[in-house]
Amino acid sequence: MTTHRERIESCINQNIIDRPPVALWRHFPVDDQTPDGLARATAAFQRTFDFDFIKLTPESSYCLKDWGAQDEWRGATEGTRTYTRQVISHPDDWAKLPLLDPNNGHLGRQIECIQMLVKETGPDTPIIQTIFNPLSQAKNLVGNENLLVHLRRYPEAVHAGLQIITESTRRFIEAITNTGIAGIFFATQHAQYGTFTSEEYHVFGIKYDLQVLEPAQDLWFNVMHLHGSDIMFDAFTSYPVQVINWHDRETEPSLIGGLEKFEGVVCGGIKREESMVLGTPQAVEDEALDALQATGGKRFILGTGCVTPITAPYGNIMAARKIVDKV
Repeated sequence: MTTHRERIESCINQNIIDRPPVALWRHFPVDDQTPDGLARATAAFQRTFDFDFIKLTPESSYCLKDWGAQDEWRGATEGTRTYTRQVISHPDDWAKLPLLDPNNGHLGRQIECIQMLVKETGPDTPIIQTIFNPLSQAKNLVGNENLLVHLRRYPEAVHAGLQIITESTRRFIEAITNTGIAGIFFATQHAQYGTFTSEEYHVFGIKYDLQVLEPAQDLWFNVMHLHGSDIMFDAFTSYPVQVINWHDRETEPSLIGGLEKFEGVVCGGIKREESMVLGTPQAVEDEALDALQATGGKRFILGTGCVTPITAPYGNIMAARKIVDKV
């Protein structure tokens, strides 16, 4: 019997496999506030649906709380939390951010969570840890509306902060490479033409993204996530990752377009709101089959373009999981 790890490895290496891989992931609000709570909730989700890999999805503030950020759970359907305290209020604050020790504080607790989940699930199911790129972390430290103001009015100050964030993130990745994880899920939220220009993302995004990804090259299964619409897909086709995941049902390129531009694996195919939440199991199957037929099931992992909302019915999630067995 093919293991989940063997299936993902074969998909990455473009070898013949028994069936296309499939994975969905979600947030676990409230449970994600302790290492054992998040590990147990994630493991239970995996036991229920038996996906081909596990994306460990802590709250976005896990990497920011040691700098003083605060948030709370207010019922968002994606399972995300609302920030109640930002750390950066003045341009000079960027340079005052200390380098974080990945083995202490909230980062250290996230490492505990990874170790618990690896022990629970064993070596045959790949686990990837969510890593937010430096710009995404900066946004939550200063506030979404203020990020562009600081970036355009005080670029040197923002660069100082991004360098500190980058180094802290690199240290965290270095610390988790020996925990047994397979890779990272590297999420960017600003590579959208409606938010940044190509030049701005090149200067404030790509430069730091590539630095963060360097220590992840010791891992074998790294996924790039491009969040949002009108994304700068072409800027990421040479990133050192094995998989790219984006909202393919909501923005260009299509899955086929992605395969033409990127030599690795694409992940997506199912609308997370219209299908996973508001659709029926049959609608989920139909959409998944369309993606499987379009790609031929090659260099392809069936999933959603982003986190599956916590309101998605059990039957819809199971339909996405079972359809790959039918084909």
